[in-house]
Amino acid sequence: MDLELRKESAERTVEIGFPGYAIGGLSVGEPRERTREVIEATLQYLPADKPRYVMGVGTPEEIVEYACLGVDMMDCVLPTRAARHGLLFTSDGKVSIKQARYTLDEGPLDPNCGCGCAGAIRGPTCDTCMLRMKCWLKF
Repeated sequence: MDLELRKESAERTVEIGFPGYAIGGLSVGEPRERTREVIEATLQYLPADKPRYVMGVGTPEEIVEYACLGVDMMDCVLPTRAARHGLLFTSDGKVSIKQARYTLDEGPLDPNCGCGCAGAIRGPTCDTCMLRMKCWLKF
C-alpha cells in the first residue's frame, strides 16, 4: 500500500502507453478508507482520457464513490453472489427477498428507484428466486 511505489508503478506503466490502466491489490482486508486513499492517490498519475479500472470493488456505495473519483470500470463478485442468494440492494438498504414475508408482498422492489425495477413487485421476485434455488439444488 506504499503510495510512493504506487506512484512509480503508475508513471512507469503510463510511459509504456497502454490503452487503459488497472489499479489492483486492494479490497483484500484493508479498511475501506485506505482503499479509497490508495485509489485516489493512484488516479492522479493515470491519464483521464484512458479507461481506468479498479479490480475487486463493487458495493453500491463503492461504485458511486469511485466513479465520482474518476474510475471508469470496476468488478467484484459481490453483486452476483448477493443476487444468487436473494439479496437485493435498495435505497432503503439490503433486502433478503427469500424471506417468507415477501411471498405475497405486492410492493415494488425499490419504491425510490426510477429504473425498470420499479415495475417489479416483491412477491413474484421471491417466488422466482425460490424456484431458481430449487433448480440449483438438483445439480
